Amino acid sequence: MPGLLGKKIGMTSVFSAEGKNIPCTVLEAGPCVVTQVKTEEKDGYNSVQIAFGERKEKTTSEAMKGHFKKAKTSPKRHLVEVDAVEGVKLGDELKADLFAEGAWVDVTGKTKGKGFQGVVRRHGFAGVGDATHGQHNRLRAPGAIGAGSDPSRVFKGTRMAGQMGNTKTTIQNLKIVKVYPEKNLIVVKGSVPGAKGSTVLISN
Repeated sequence: MPGLLGKKIGMTSVFSAEGKNIPCTVLEAGPCVVTQVKTEEKDGYNSVQIAFGERKEKTTSEAMKGHFKKAKTSPKRHLVEVDAVEGVKLGDELKADLFAEGAWVDVTGKTKGKGFQGVVRRHGFAGVGDATHGQHNRLRAPGAIGAGSDPSRVFKGTRMAGQMGNTKTTIQNLKIVKVYPEKNLIVVKGSVPGAKGSTVLISN
C-alpha cells in the first residue's frame, strides 16, 4: 500500500469492546491523484507521486498546470513521492479504502509552532538563582554553557533558547480503529502531530 496524503480533522474518543475509552484522531485520507509514476528504467528508481488538496489555477505555474494536465486532474496543493505499488497508473485516484481496520500506520506531520522560547519552556530547565536575595533577573536563565580556556568554545547541540515546534515529526505504529471509506475518513488510536486542518502523510 502506498502512503496517502490527508488532513487532520481533530481528536475524539471511542469505546473498545472491553468498554475502555480510547483517545483517537480522525484523519481525512485522500482522495489523492497519481500525478507521476517513476520507473527504474526512466528515472533510476521506482516511486509514485501523489497529489492532494485543491489549488487555484491562477496561483499555479504553467509548468505545473501541464504536469497536472497529463494526469487529467485539476491543480493540487500538495505533492509527495511514496513507494511504488504494482498496478498503479497515472491519473488513478487513491482513497481511504486502501486502509483496513486493525492495521498499523505511521503518520508524518508538522508540529505546532511555539515561536522563540527560553530553556525553561523548551527543555524543561529549572532556572538558576533564588527568587529573593537580590537576584531577580536570572530566574529563568540557562546557567553556564561551557568551560573557558578549555575547550574555549560551546559544544554543538548544547540546549539553549530557540525556535520551538514547527518541525517535521513522525509518530509510528498507530493502530487504525475505524475506517469510513464513503467519507474518506480513518480513525487512529492516539495523537498525531500538527494542528487541526494541517496536512499529514499516512504510510505503513
